[in-house]
Amino acid sequence: MSADLTETEIAAETVFQGRLLQVRRDRVQLPDGSVTSREYIVHPGAVLVVPVLDDGRLVFERQFRYPLRRVFIELPAGKIDPHEAILLTGQRELLEETGYTAREWRYLCALHPCIGYSDEIIHVFLAKGLVAGAPDRDQDESLEVFTLSLEEAMQAMRRGEITDGKTMVALFWAEKHLAGHW
Repeated sequence: MSADLTETEIAAETVFQGRLLQVRRDRVQLPDGSVTSREYIVHPGAVLVVPVLDDGRLVFERQFRYPLRRVFIELPAGKIDPHEAILLTGQRELLEETGYTAREWRYLCALHPCIGYSDEIIHVFLAKGLVAGAPDRDQDESLEVFTLSLEEAMQAMRRGEITDGKTMVALFWAEKHLAGHW
């Protein structure tokens, strides 16, 4: 039998409320009865899509990420709108960012990228049967869409050219799924 490691909220306080994120500070009771505080980011959640073209190449994007002041190679992804089903988020983000729609959708996994300081969850889908169209990006969104084979993507990751955590996890899942191992 496992020990009870649950921490119980005593009080909650919003320290900051932004357009996307909320920063909270909660007082919690630890399993041993002592009290401490926990600071964390409340995130609406996101969906990442691994878009696979009929020839097996994957659709990627290059995007400048302000917090690190550099361009990153990523798979298409975006936040879940309030009350939006995660599949609809994936479909919307794929179309908005790349212009593609997909006939086949397969849920791969959920990941929690920052468990020490955020409640964010990212749902990962594999999308096949892609049909090209025109992107409909957000006004403040600038990115470049391009393709890589799975092998090229894995090599780019190995060389340190792909360092985005959600993209790295999704590539490993896609590799296993596309090879028929999972």
